Amino acid sequence: MNAAIGVIGHRLSLPVGAKGGRGVPGGYRSRAEWFAKSRRLTALKERREKAAADFAAGRVRVVRGGGRLARTRHHLSEAGLTLEQWRGRWEAARWFLSADGESGKRYGNETIRITPCGHISIKLPAPLAALANAPHGRYVLAARASFAHRGSEWADRVEADRATAYRLHLDAGRGRWYVDAAWQRPPVQILSLEIACASGVVAVDTNADHLAAWRLDTCGNPVGAPKRFDYDLTGTAARRDAQLRHALTRLLHWTARTGAKAIAVEDLDFTDSTTREKHGRNRRFRQVISGIPTSRLKARLVSMAAEHGIALVAVDPAYTSRWGAQHWQQPTSTTRRKTSRHEAASIVIGRRALGLGARRRTAPPPHHQSDGAGHRTIQARHCGPGREGTRPTRTAPRTRSVRPPDE
Repeated sequence: MNAAIGVIGHRLSLPVGAKGGRGVPGGYRSRAEWFAKSRRLTALKERREKAAADFAAGRVRVVRGGGRLARTRHHLSEAGLTLEQWRGRWEAARWFLSADGESGKRYGNETIRITPCGHISIKLPAPLAALANAPHGRYVLAARASFAHRGSEWADRVEADRATAYRLHLDAGRGRWYVDAAWQRPPVQILSLEIACASGVVAVDTNADHLAAWRLDTCGNPVGAPKRFDYDLTGTAARRDAQLRHALTRLLHWTARTGAKAIAVEDLDFTDSTTREKHGRNRRFRQVISGIPTSRLKARLVSMAAEHGIALVAVDPAYTSRWGAQHWQQPTSTTRRKTSRHEAASIVIGRRALGLGARRRTAPPPHHQSDGAGHRTIQARHCGPGREGTRPTRTAPRTRSVRPPDE
């Protein structure tokens, strides 16, 4: 209200038809508009004075159910309602239950708890604890809740125990109970690649039935053992959605435990790769790439990672499996455990996110060798003659009593 009063007062102070500048409005275009806005300014000032007086006196002018419904009581015939119908709506407007959420609590709310499957339970107060039909003084409703709008985003939050507020209310016109869910969406921060990968990355290789992940340090070396997060995308849509959500939740929790602040994923896009014109009669391959949930996984991972404060790095998916099998599958395998092709591909994905090549370095750095600056057999003294030249040719078996010929 104060902002509106300030803008209108400024425009009224300018001559009629005055032009405005950048970000500053000009005067009104006609005398009639100027007169109408002057009356509007007077009404706003009177409304502000009344609100200030009520605030100073501690008076709150709130009608539970709305002022429009209260005024409808005096015009029932015009509204087409009977007294009983109006009374039902008036009482239904007061039949509600709301509770704010809290992060860390189970499913994000301790008072009104709704599971990802839709089961609703209410924490009863102490005087009503005898009416509980579940342990810990809770009352479980027989009906289930479902959210058609942003239902997947809500399920991601409650799965991660993020704060979610609920409001149960009755719609007297339809005779139904409804539940509203509300939460605050944190703004997604765009970080530079250096800051995101300062603590290493968790590289993820996406497949049709699992996610293969491996933790990499800042030098691109795998740390610890890889992780596999399975999911089954068969059955109903609700089951497939839950399977994908559980896999990503486990991935994010494991990433947080490793201390990494970024997840490296492939920028996969198979929208034009499932056609017969591109892959011919290779039906099995087309089924495999069609089964990989690329679009759902990316959309779900972006929203869930933002809730956990984890950055995402998308890399080029070209030749990750081939180079991973060539350079990392055998060196990272042990006698007890063999590295899979997908786990080796995750290393290549993580090294690309770090700006490194796919190949592993076979020889250690010079200062990590036995003598700190190279192999002893080819190490020359700093004062030795001909140390920059080639080694002399041996003319006899080299023993302790045989010296190389002098140059």
